[in-house]
Amino acid sequence: MNNDLYERIEDALKQIRPFLEADGGNVTLVDVTDDHVARVKLHGSCSTCNMSMMTMKAGVEETVKKAVKEIKAVEAINLPVNA
Repeated sequence: MNNDLYERIEDALKQIRPFLEADGGNVTLVDVTDDHVARVKLHGSCSTCNMSMMTMKAGVEETVKKAVKEIKAVEAINLPVNA
């Protein structure tokens, strides 16, 4: 496990977390795959909102990828694939 990588992803998530919390949601880092995909879990209203996929792509994923250049993608483990 690369603790530095996890810490940098957590720091990026801290940037977006207040916006998620304002809408009754949150996000936690679950894992980082060997091919540099961050796997996260959405909580609260973020896990059921019909805008969750947009939140993931435009908010969470872009924030993480901008802050942690090694990350290729961010996937929510608890969202339907075709959401």
